[in-house]
Amino acid sequence: MPMWNPWHGCTKVSPGCAKCYVYRRDAEFGKDASVVTKTSSFGLPLKKNRQKQYKLQPEDGIVYTCFTSDFFHPAADEWRVEAWEMMRIRSDLEFFFITKRPERFYESLPADWGSGYENVTVCCTCENQYMADRRLPVFLELPIRHKRIIHEPMLGPVNIEKYLEKYGPQIECVSCGGESGDDARILDYAWVLETHIQCVKYGVPFSFHQTGNHFRKGGRLYNISRKDQESQAKKANLEYFP
Repeated sequence: MPMWNPWHGCTKVSPGCAKCYVYRRDAEFGKDASVVTKTSSFGLPLKKNRQKQYKLQPEDGIVYTCFTSDFFHPAADEWRVEAWEMMRIRSDLEFFFITKRPERFYESLPADWGSGYENVTVCCTCENQYMADRRLPVFLELPIRHKRIIHEPMLGPVNIEKYLEKYGPQIECVSCGGESGDDARILDYAWVLETHIQCVKYGVPFSFHQTGNHFRKGGRLYNISRKDQESQAKKANLEYFP
Protein backbone atom coordinates (compact mmCIF):
# COMPACT_ATOMS: atom_id res chain seq x y z
CA MET A 1 0.00 0.00 0.00
CA PRO A 2 2.07 2.96 -1.22
CA MET A 3 1.73 6.25 0.66
CA TRP A 4 2.51 9.58 -0.99
CA ASN A 5 2.45 12.65 1.24
CA PRO A 6 3.62 15.52 -1.00
CA TRP A 7 3.02 18.03 1.81
CA HIS A 8 2.55 17.71 5.54
CA GLY A 9 0.54 19.62 8.13
CA CYS A 10 -2.94 21.06 8.12
CA THR A 11 -5.28 23.51 9.82
CA LYS A 12 -8.43 22.39 11.61
CA VAL A 13 -11.70 23.25 9.85
CA SER A 14 -14.44 21.19 11.54
CA PRO A 15 -15.28 18.96 14.55
CA GLY A 16 -13.73 15.94 12.87
CA CYS A 17 -10.34 17.66 13.14
CA ALA A 18 -10.46 18.13 16.92
CA LYS A 19 -8.37 15.05 17.75
CA CYS A 20 -6.44 14.77 14.48
CA TYR A 21 -3.83 12.00 14.51
CA VAL A 22 -1.39 14.23 12.60
CA TYR A 23 -1.45 16.78 15.41
CA ARG A 24 -1.07 14.03 17.98
CA ARG A 25 1.90 12.47 16.25
CA ASP A 26 3.63 15.77 15.52
CA ALA A 27 3.23 16.84 19.15
CA GLU A 28 5.18 13.75 20.21
CA PHE A 29 8.13 15.10 18.24
CA GLY A 30 7.67 18.72 19.30
CA LYS A 31 6.38 19.78 15.89
CA ASP A 32 3.56 22.16 14.97
CA ALA A 33 1.15 20.29 12.70
CA SER A 34 -0.61 23.51 11.70
CA VAL A 35 2.42 24.51 9.62
CA VAL A 36 2.06 23.11 6.10
CA THR A 37 5.35 22.18 4.45
CA LYS A 38 6.43 20.50 1.25
CA THR A 39 7.95 17.08 2.00
CA SER A 40 11.06 15.30 0.77
CA SER A 41 8.81 12.73 -0.93
CA PHE A 42 7.05 15.36 -3.02
CA GLY A 43 8.30 13.91 -6.31
CA LEU A 44 7.79 10.25 -5.37
CA PRO A 45 5.54 9.28 -8.34
CA LEU A 46 8.32 10.20 -10.77
CA LYS A 47 11.30 8.87 -8.82
CA LYS A 48 13.26 6.06 -10.45
CA ASN A 49 15.58 3.32 -9.24
CA ARG A 50 19.07 2.54 -10.51
CA GLN A 51 17.57 0.60 -13.40
CA LYS A 52 15.77 3.81 -14.41
CA GLN A 53 12.38 2.28 -13.64
CA TYR A 54 9.74 4.08 -11.63
CA LYS A 55 9.89 3.13 -7.95
CA LEU A 56 6.09 3.09 -7.75
CA GLN A 57 4.56 0.41 -9.95
CA PRO A 58 0.87 -0.37 -10.64
CA GLU A 59 1.17 -3.78 -8.98
CA ASP A 60 2.06 -2.01 -5.71
CA GLY A 61 -1.59 -0.98 -5.39
CA ILE A 62 -3.51 2.25 -4.88
CA VAL A 63 -1.34 5.24 -4.00
CA TYR A 64 -2.85 6.74 -0.85
CA THR A 65 -2.18 10.44 -1.25
CA CYS A 66 -1.85 13.37 1.15
CA PHE A 67 -2.92 11.51 4.30
CA THR A 68 -1.00 13.91 6.58
CA SER A 69 -2.62 17.03 5.13
CA ASP A 70 -5.52 18.03 2.87
CA PHE A 71 -4.86 17.94 -0.87
CA PHE A 72 -6.84 21.16 -1.31
CA HIS A 73 -5.24 23.08 1.56
CA PRO A 74 -4.67 26.71 0.51
CA ALA A 75 -1.01 26.60 1.54
CA ALA A 76 -0.45 23.97 -1.18
CA ASP A 77 -2.07 25.79 -4.11
CA GLU A 78 1.26 26.30 -5.89
CA TRP A 79 2.53 22.78 -5.19
CA ARG A 80 -0.76 21.23 -6.30
CA VAL A 81 -0.06 22.24 -9.90
CA GLU A 82 2.97 19.93 -9.93
CA ALA A 83 1.15 17.21 -8.01
CA TRP A 84 -1.65 17.07 -10.58
CA GLU A 85 0.96 16.93 -13.34
CA MET A 86 2.66 13.93 -11.73
CA MET A 87 -0.70 12.16 -11.53
CA ARG A 88 -1.28 12.93 -15.20
CA ILE A 89 2.11 11.57 -16.19
CA ARG A 90 1.65 8.45 -14.06
CA SER A 91 -1.69 7.50 -15.59
CA ASP A 92 -0.75 3.87 -14.91
CA LEU A 93 -1.12 4.45 -11.15
CA GLU A 94 -4.33 4.90 -9.17
CA PHE A 95 -4.31 7.83 -6.73
CA PHE A 96 -6.74 8.17 -3.81
CA PHE A 97 -7.14 11.07 -1.39
CA ILE A 98 -9.64 12.36 1.17
CA THR A 99 -10.65 16.01 1.59
CA LYS A 100 -12.56 18.25 3.95
CA ARG A 101 -12.29 21.14 1.49
CA PRO A 102 -14.30 20.29 -1.65
CA GLU A 103 -15.13 23.98 -2.09
CA ARG A 104 -11.47 24.55 -3.06
CA PHE A 105 -11.48 21.93 -5.81
CA TYR A 106 -11.07 24.40 -8.67
CA GLU A 107 -8.01 26.11 -7.18
CA SER A 108 -4.97 25.10 -9.28
CA LEU A 109 -6.99 22.57 -11.29
CA PRO A 110 -5.17 21.46 -14.48
CA ALA A 111 -6.49 22.79 -17.80
CA ASP A 112 -6.92 19.27 -19.19
CA TRP A 113 -8.94 17.96 -16.23
CA GLY A 114 -12.23 17.84 -18.14
CA SER A 115 -14.56 15.45 -16.34
CA GLY A 116 -11.65 14.14 -14.28
CA TYR A 117 -8.57 11.96 -14.54
CA GLU A 118 -9.50 8.28 -14.78
CA ASN A 119 -6.75 7.36 -12.30
CA VAL A 120 -7.84 9.71 -9.48
CA THR A 121 -10.42 8.95 -6.78
CA VAL A 122 -11.53 11.74 -4.45
CA CYS A 123 -13.26 10.99 -1.16
CA CYS A 124 -15.15 13.64 0.81
CA THR A 125 -15.30 13.19 4.58
CA CYS A 126 -18.46 14.14 6.49
CA GLU A 127 -18.21 13.44 10.20
CA ASN A 128 -21.67 14.66 11.20
CA GLN A 129 -24.95 15.84 9.70
CA TYR A 130 -23.94 19.49 9.52
CA MET A 131 -20.76 18.78 7.57
CA ALA A 132 -22.58 16.34 5.27
CA ASP A 133 -25.14 18.99 4.38
CA ARG A 134 -22.41 21.56 3.88
CA ARG A 135 -19.91 19.53 1.87
CA LEU A 136 -21.89 16.99 -0.15
CA PRO A 137 -23.96 19.47 -2.22
CA VAL A 138 -20.63 20.93 -3.37
CA PHE A 139 -18.67 17.71 -3.72
CA LEU A 140 -21.27 15.73 -5.63
CA GLU A 141 -21.58 18.41 -8.31
CA LEU A 142 -17.85 18.45 -9.05
CA PRO A 143 -16.43 16.95 -12.26
CA ILE A 144 -14.69 13.94 -10.72
CA ARG A 145 -14.79 10.50 -12.32
CA HIS A 146 -14.45 8.53 -9.10
CA LYS A 147 -16.19 9.83 -5.96
CA ARG A 148 -16.52 8.34 -2.51
CA ILE A 149 -17.95 9.49 0.81
CA ILE A 150 -16.52 8.69 4.21
CA HIS A 151 -17.92 9.29 7.69
CA GLU A 152 -14.71 9.31 9.73
CA PRO A 153 -14.45 9.98 12.53
CA MET A 154 -18.20 9.38 12.61
CA LEU A 155 -19.44 11.60 15.44
CA GLY A 156 -23.18 10.97 15.24
CA PRO A 157 -25.96 9.68 13.00
CA VAL A 158 -25.76 11.03 9.44
CA ASN A 159 -28.68 10.88 7.02
CA ILE A 160 -27.52 11.10 3.41
CA GLU A 161 -30.57 9.56 1.74
CA LYS A 162 -31.34 12.62 -0.36
CA TYR A 163 -27.80 12.57 -1.75
CA LEU A 164 -27.88 8.82 -2.42
CA GLU A 165 -31.20 9.20 -4.19
CA LYS A 166 -29.99 12.04 -6.41
CA TYR A 167 -26.35 11.10 -6.99
CA GLY A 168 -26.28 7.36 -6.20
CA PRO A 169 -24.83 6.09 -9.51
CA GLN A 170 -21.80 8.37 -9.24
CA ILE A 171 -20.96 7.45 -5.61
CA GLU A 172 -18.64 4.46 -5.72
CA CYS A 173 -18.72 3.75 -1.98
CA VAL A 174 -19.79 5.13 1.39
CA SER A 175 -17.56 4.12 4.28
CA CYS A 176 -17.78 4.54 8.08
CA GLY A 177 -15.02 4.53 10.67
CA GLY A 178 -14.23 5.54 14.23
CA GLU A 179 -11.50 7.68 15.76
CA SER A 180 -8.07 6.55 16.87
CA GLY A 181 -6.17 7.54 20.01
CA ASP A 182 -6.75 6.96 23.73
CA ASP A 183 -9.05 10.00 24.00
CA ALA A 184 -11.00 9.13 20.84
CA ARG A 185 -14.68 9.95 20.69
CA ILE A 186 -17.19 7.10 20.67
CA LEU A 187 -18.50 5.47 17.50
CA ASP A 188 -21.96 3.94 17.94
CA TYR A 189 -22.81 0.83 15.92
CA ALA A 190 -26.36 2.14 15.44
CA TRP A 191 -25.03 5.07 13.38
CA VAL A 192 -23.03 2.74 11.15
CA LEU A 193 -25.96 0.36 10.70
CA GLU A 194 -28.28 3.21 9.70
CA THR A 195 -25.84 4.37 7.02
CA HIS A 196 -25.57 0.79 5.79
CA ILE A 197 -29.38 0.61 5.50
CA GLN A 198 -29.48 3.88 3.54
CA CYS A 199 -26.88 2.62 1.08
CA VAL A 200 -28.61 -0.71 0.54
CA LYS A 201 -31.88 1.12 -0.13
CA TYR A 202 -30.30 3.04 -3.02
CA GLY A 203 -27.90 0.37 -4.23
CA VAL A 204 -24.75 2.27 -3.24
CA PRO A 205 -21.72 0.22 -2.08
CA PHE A 206 -20.98 0.40 1.63
CA SER A 207 -18.02 -0.46 3.86
CA PHE A 208 -17.52 -0.40 7.62
CA HIS A 209 -13.75 -0.25 7.63
CA GLN A 210 -12.78 0.24 11.28
CA THR A 211 -14.31 0.68 14.74
CA GLY A 212 -12.02 3.27 16.26
CA ASN A 213 -10.71 3.00 19.81
CA HIS A 214 -14.05 3.41 21.58
CA PHE A 215 -16.95 1.51 20.04
CA ARG A 216 -20.47 1.23 21.45
CA LYS A 217 -22.86 -1.54 20.51
CA GLY A 218 -26.09 -2.52 22.23
CA GLY A 219 -25.43 -0.08 25.04
CA ARG A 220 -22.05 -1.63 25.83
CA LEU A 221 -18.80 0.28 25.33
CA TYR A 222 -15.77 -1.56 23.95
CA ASN A 223 -12.18 -0.33 24.00
CA ILE A 224 -10.53 -1.82 20.94
CA SER A 225 -6.79 -1.81 20.27
CA ARG A 226 -5.58 -0.31 17.02
CA LYS A 227 -4.49 -3.65 15.60
CA ASP A 228 -8.00 -5.10 15.99
CA GLN A 229 -10.15 -2.20 14.79
CA GLU A 230 -10.36 -3.28 11.16
CA SER A 231 -10.98 -6.96 11.89
CA GLN A 232 -13.67 -6.14 14.46
CA ALA A 233 -15.46 -3.94 11.93
CA LYS A 234 -15.42 -6.73 9.35
CA LYS A 235 -17.05 -9.08 11.85
CA ALA A 236 -20.18 -6.88 11.70
CA ASN A 237 -20.67 -8.26 8.17
CA LEU A 238 -21.99 -4.95 6.82
CA GLU A 239 -19.95 -4.89 3.61
CA TYR A 240 -22.26 -4.26 0.65
CA PHE A 241 -21.11 -4.26 -2.96
CA PRO A 242 -24.10 -4.79 -5.30
